[in-house]
Amino acid sequence: MEKIYITRHIPEIGIEMLKDAGHEVTVSEKDGVLSKDELISELQKEEYDAVLSLLTDQIDAEVYDAAPKAKIFANYAVGFNNIDVEEAKKRNITITNTPGVLTETVAEYTFSLILSLLHRIPEADKFTRAGKYEGWAPELLLGRNIAGKTIGILGAGRIGQQVVRHAHHFGAKVIYNDIKQNEALEQEVGAEFKKDINDVFKEADIISVHVPLLPATKHLVSKERLELMKEDAYLINTSRGPVVDEKALVEVLRAGSIKGAALDVFEEEPKLAPGLVEFPNVIITPHIASATESTRGKMAELAATNIIDMLKGEKPKHVVS
Repeated sequence: MEKIYITRHIPEIGIEMLKDAGHEVTVSEKDGVLSKDELISELQKEEYDAVLSLLTDQIDAEVYDAAPKAKIFANYAVGFNNIDVEEAKKRNITITNTPGVLTETVAEYTFSLILSLLHRIPEADKFTRAGKYEGWAPELLLGRNIAGKTIGILGAGRIGQQVVRHAHHFGAKVIYNDIKQNEALEQEVGAEFKKDINDVFKEADIISVHVPLLPATKHLVSKERLELMKEDAYLINTSRGPVVDEKALVEVLRAGSIKGAALDVFEEEPKLAPGLVEFPNVIITPHIASATESTRGKMAELAATNIIDMLKGEKPKHVVS
């Protein structure tokens, strides 16, 4: 009977799948993120054949040393910037992720942030709850329409493409930047490819970020690029926090250089950049873009399936390359 360690409780369906496959499953008892020392200590208690990790776990050589028998680290996430993949390759350890299942959910959430920001919904809610609403007024909390605006997409992968489709259906013009041009997407919705990313910052009324976190994308949204944006433009980030220079974002917001922002991810989660909470024109949510019952359940199923296949001697479907 192979032993599996799960670093934090996930939807029960994934845990039950692993047990039904005949494996012994241990789930962290801590209702929170394990520190690296705590994770190493837990892994050293048993000889685990597999580890189901979360995006909040930092997996590196020291963690691999603590689980020398582990054949696979199955990440309960699409991203895997928390894992030293190269070190895993050296040790013949398989790394997997959970792509695809959260595409629609994150795209929907991204667009809900865009709608909420432009129509000032959080501001309106706070205003009404504070007892300030005294009756209809023609200029009360005026927002903006999406129709006719230019939405700039940074990263036209699965999620970015779906946001493009939503934008198209709302009557927006779409421009995008990616490492490669997507002619099929252009034909489908009339999106326009911008080879120079700076052109997206200059031209877009709304910029939505959908790139993975890599060394090349850290602070992709830099102070210099933020300063290229229109004064009435908005920034949306549901990808990874460090893609945006959060300190620089606070500076341009304070200067009134852009109209507003909506962030679901942060540079040093769960900490926020000093000053970020000051702005009523900024929506901040706690990394919940994929947080629907069905999506989180599917992520658990996929992570469990990756482990089950690996321990059966089969290649998992979602190996990180």
